[in-house]
Amino acid sequence: MAAFSWLSEPGVRELIDRLPLPIVLAREDGTVVFANRLFTERFGRVRLSPRDLATDGPSVEGEWRPVRLAPGDRDEAPAKASAVRLRDGVMLVAGDVHGNGFPRELDALRSRIAELERLSSTDRLTGVWNRTHLDRIIEFELARTIRFRQPLSLILVDVDHFKEVNDTLGHQVGDAVLRELVAVLKRNIRPSDALFRWGGDEFLMLSTSSGYRAAEALGERLRGAVQRHRFSGAPPRTVSIGVAEYLAPESADVWFARADGALYAAKNEGRNRVYVDRRGCSDQWLAESGVSALQLIWREAYECGEPLIDVAHRELFELGNAVIASAIAVEGDSIALNGALDALLLHVERHFADEEALLERAGYPRLEAHRRAHERLLARARELRAAAHVGTAGLDMLVDYLANDVVARHLFTMDRDYFPLFAADAGDRRQGEAVA
Repeated sequence: MAAFSWLSEPGVRELIDRLPLPIVLAREDGTVVFANRLFTERFGRVRLSPRDLATDGPSVEGEWRPVRLAPGDRDEAPAKASAVRLRDGVMLVAGDVHGNGFPRELDALRSRIAELERLSSTDRLTGVWNRTHLDRIIEFELARTIRFRQPLSLILVDVDHFKEVNDTLGHQVGDAVLRELVAVLKRNIRPSDALFRWGGDEFLMLSTSSGYRAAEALGERLRGAVQRHRFSGAPPRTVSIGVAEYLAPESADVWFARADGALYAAKNEGRNRVYVDRRGCSDQWLAESGVSALQLIWREAYECGEPLIDVAHRELFELGNAVIASAIAVEGDSIALNGALDALLLHVERHFADEEALLERAGYPRLEAHRRAHERLLARARELRAAAHVGTAGLDMLVDYLANDVVARHLFTMDRDYFPLFAADAGDRRQGEAVA
């Protein structure tokens, strides 16, 4: 969808035309998208430039600021104007907004436009971001992953045999299934992960600070959660998932094509599975740093049998390796390290809460001791994050915390104490999935 797509909403152009002020909507490069009747009558067919939209102060979305409107005739003086930043560009009003008696009407218009912009960015059926919003942010996200050397993974989720639901139960039931699916996906992702409706029954997720290994673990978590969910008014559903980590300097289109190829492979291999394109910047950066030996290695023997815990532990290893790699590879620049530590702390906080809830439901007798151990680990993580933000967190401190405190002393000792609680359930799940 094009920029300013909300202009096509009923009554929007008429509303702008009715205001007794010359108003023009333009992109940041000066391209005019829409000018109301009064603006056209006064200025004719204008061509703005970024300089015409210059401001004396910082441009802040939602705040009016003075600009100069260059005249079409060189003999005329520049006209006074005010502008407000929109998501796709600027709205510019010829004249002094706060001196003409119409600030209330203009602020109401700005609020209406902000609401239309929000609606144009979200999928009306499911409430998640839509493809338009993805188009707006994707280049920024790719630039950020390169600048801060933080991996970014793409996860494509497609409902298996969804056409059967619409054909046999009707589109209303199909819509309900998609809304329930979104609810399941949201419960199993981090707040930093962005979920989009890619089209039809296909959804796309941008997983920040996640290499393809962590994204694979997340994909498995999502696949299992959907398989276990009982949809209202519809038979159980499964999903096929394709995963691809961004690999610089490829374009977004090439990256998306790799994820789509992985999704096709998942479907071609029988559906209800996750297929991963095992390439990405995380491996590239690790190789460049020359520290491939200094990393946490995940092994299947570390699994306890409870999917939520196992997926979280795998992701903890991935995020821990991102912290180590950032501490080594980005000398003199703490931004990447801070970002990696923030992502790790966010994950650890959520994982500990989830793990404690699972252990409580399972009747684990040493839960209070386990909870106190979690509190100590979280306190130390926050200390390290604070130290990193002021530049005093050394590599030795980070490695000691991750390898010794988290992995050796906690995961390999305290966590193993509760593994027997989930061993029987794991065997039942594997047998059930083999039969299915």
